[in-house]
Amino acid sequence: GRHEVWSWTTTTKESLCLMWQKVKVQLTLSMSFLGAVFWYCRRLYSFLAQLLKRWSNYLQRKLIRNLSVLPEVDLLGYSAREWKGETKQAKHMREAYEELFWSCHIKYLRQVRRDNYSAVRAVLFRIFSQGIPFPSWMKERDILKLPEKLLYSQGCNWIQQYSFGPERYAGPNAFGKLRKCMEALKTNWAEISATKDHEERGTICNTLFSDESKEHRLYEAIKFIMLYEVVEAYEQIKNREESVHNLFSLLFARDSSSDPLSFMMHHLNSIGDSLCLDQVELFLLGYVLEVKIRVYRLHKFNTDEFQVNYPDEYRREWNEISLLTEDDRYYHIPLFRT
Repeated sequence: GRHEVWSWTTTTKESLCLMWQKVKVQLTLSMSFLGAVFWYCRRLYSFLAQLLKRWSNYLQRKLIRNLSVLPEVDLLGYSAREWKGETKQAKHMREAYEELFWSCHIKYLRQVRRDNYSAVRAVLFRIFSQGIPFPSWMKERDILKLPEKLLYSQGCNWIQQYSFGPERYAGPNAFGKLRKCMEALKTNWAEISATKDHEERGTICNTLFSDESKEHRLYEAIKFIMLYEVVEAYEQIKNREESVHNLFSLLFARDSSSDPLSFMMHHLNSIGDSLCLDQVELFLLGYVLEVKIRVYRLHKFNTDEFQVNYPDEYRREWNEISLLTEDDRYYHIPLFRT
């Protein structure tokens, strides 16, 4: 009986050993396979992560390169970089920036592309980024119909001579192009003003202001609205109807803009191409968009013209936006911190 028990025990042990050897081989193969899969997945993940990072950096560099309103930078750091040296002008500008920093609580700025759309771009970006809604008169009127009204109702067939900044003369296509510009302005303004989240609105603005063709349509729409208001004011003055804002008296007093046609030909058509907005036109821009544009004119530091409002007469309910300029030609966006 003992022999049978020993034999049965031995046989069982041998069977278990053989089974364990087979299982051990299978486990070893399985672990090796899983290890190889894990190593491969890890390498693949690392490769995809690097690829995604490179693509993200490329898109970010491309966006920043195309962005016409750059991310914020430290105000005094910008001043030190831009106005090095001990010339009288450099010292004057550094002092002006220090005044903005300490007295006006402006700690940062966003640089705006230096081209002939600079003022319009800075104003519109400020309006969009602050989520300012349409002017009251735009809520009452469909701005898409303004080109049609000017051309057909008021007989201003000379708007075919309207040119679109760097594109210059448009000819018979002017009406259709103006309509598309107005559609772009209305659609984008409505979308952005309806976006309440500040970060989301900022993302939309950065995307919009990195697409040159879309940007230019917005600026041309703004220019046309300025022209439309000039035509309206000119008709009111000619027909001796209700009084108009005194800025129109200043505008029509210039030899180069004595009527709407000359205003368009000598001023508006060149904005974005060879000219920037001048002071009178900045008054007009604030008036038609119903915003008080406060401009810090750094080259006028220590004078009464250091801070100027455009227009100087405005309604209390108008929103306020702030810009800064070093030369009344190119404009940047100041950012306040308390």
